[in-house]
Amino acid sequence: MGSCKARARYQPDINSFLALCGRNYALLLKWLPHSLAADAPVSVRGSHGVLKITLLENTRYTQLVEISRPLLKISLVEDPKVLVRIYHDAKLAEVLTGQQISLLSAVYDYPNLRMYQSDEKYQVNAFLEDLLKIGCRFLSEVRS
Repeated sequence: MGSCKARARYQPDINSFLALCGRNYALLLKWLPHSLAADAPVSVRGSHGVLKITLLENTRYTQLVEISRPLLKISLVEDPKVLVRIYHDAKLAEVLTGQQISLLSAVYDYPNLRMYQSDEKYQVNAFLEDLLKIGCRFLSEVRS
């Protein structure tokens, strides 16, 4: 008879996650103007569309920004967006929420009702990194 092995619980790799957040911070600095004001969102236009960055909160050591991709021609679908906390003292940027996820947990049991991956938080931050890398290739700032 074959033995049934229990699947090991996912353990996040904190070093990899912090390195990813550090890369996202460095990439975001290329996007953000030196003085981002809450009343003046910045639009970054690339060959595949526009990303809109809106400052929601500004404290001494952190900023909270919303990054969205306006879908001007599609009114039935909400613009995709993420909320990102930028930690200037630690030089990290972390996705706090995604379009369908109100608050990201570090680890999800799998399977779960919403079918999030065990490492959903890491994946969403990795997606932000990819998005920022693509955008950095086509950076040209335009004030909205």
